[in-house]
Amino acid sequence: MKYLIIAFSLCLSMEISAQQTFKVNVYNPLKMERSDQPVVLSLEKYGEVRSALVKCGEQEIPCQLDDINLDEQFDELCFFADLKGKEQKTYTISLFSEGEPRPYTARVYAEMVMRNDKVKEKNKHNNFVSSLTVRGDCANSYNLLHHHGVDFESELNGIRIYFDKRQTLDLYGKFQKRLELQATQFYTQDDQKKEGYGDDVLWVGNTFGLGAFRGWDGSEPTMIDPVKNRTQRVVSYGPLRTIIEIIDQGWMLPVSKKRVNMTLRYTQYAGHRDTDVDIIFNQDTEYELFSTGIINVKGSDEFSDQQGLRACWGTDYPSTDTVKWSRETVGLGILIPRQYIVSEEKANKDNYAFVVKPKGRTMNYKVVYCSDNETFGMHSAKEWFDWLKVWRNEVDSPVILSSVQP
Repeated sequence: MKYLIIAFSLCLSMEISAQQTFKVNVYNPLKMERSDQPVVLSLEKYGEVRSALVKCGEQEIPCQLDDINLDEQFDELCFFADLKGKEQKTYTISLFSEGEPRPYTARVYAEMVMRNDKVKEKNKHNNFVSSLTVRGDCANSYNLLHHHGVDFESELNGIRIYFDKRQTLDLYGKFQKRLELQATQFYTQDDQKKEGYGDDVLWVGNTFGLGAFRGWDGSEPTMIDPVKNRTQRVVSYGPLRTIIEIIDQGWMLPVSKKRVNMTLRYTQYAGHRDTDVDIIFNQDTEYELFSTGIINVKGSDEFSDQQGLRACWGTDYPSTDTVKWSRETVGLGILIPRQYIVSEEKANKDNYAFVVKPKGRTMNYKVVYCSDNETFGMHSAKEWFDWLKVWRNEVDSPVILSSVQP
């Protein structure tokens, strides 16, 4: 389910650190054309890397270097491949031990901003932070950050994650394919609405929203509580992908009462409406079950392939204020690898739920959504469910990488 990460060994001496060059073949195993296919390479074997250049023939391809563990050393290189059906392309990778990462146009955005009482406009708060940690007994962490938690987007989507025990994903629906959250901060103003900006399109309450990860007490989901400390941070701002981490230190699991540290990592790639979710524990949780799923939007149509793909299409108000807000129609989806699924629960008034179990210390899944407001998306349950079937086939058939000697 995760995009393939491969470390390519070089036949070059590590003493030659000014430049290392190698080639990577990227192959599309499907007959359909595919764009913005992430290629992620580990840099572990290459020594210190400060900048990179990716080319396909003579064309420079935008790339991104990421420091995943925040130790001031780049750990991964990411770039995108555009491929016709069954096509293979060769990319030349050059790594440099000096310089700075090359600048490219941002195609994703992420933001954490504290409230600024001196700013009256709800879309112009400017106390920017990259990380925030609160104690488990913090009285109201939900209102510490301006839009109640970190937010991020690609051109197709926009998500915020609540900074409280729910850790729910709330959704922003767009009319146009573009970046908007820097301008609206999830609080679209009247003049922006006239200009075609999107807005909040989902009421989540205490539900899963779009794929929140929760505990499981044997009969129902439980919140991520109690914890010793709770952290949200932005690991990478782009330009091709943004990486967000939610860290729950000392979470007391609902059944075993064991204290664990859990990191939820959300990766949003440009050109994608789906989001990768990776869960990492600091120890095995072999005797504990967990849960995730999607909200049961009022009156929604449900789809399930009984193999980990579950979705709905429905219409509801995104707020309890039904005077100011109009009803919004959304399509939601979640795709969980079968090896993690313990059971697919019957829908109730709140959720379409799964009971899940990590393998060792990790698990991963994907979440995805669309808004009926989109000029570029789906506008019926049938269109949405048909799109999800194609999407699943793409997820199950990632591009194939192989190395070529210099």
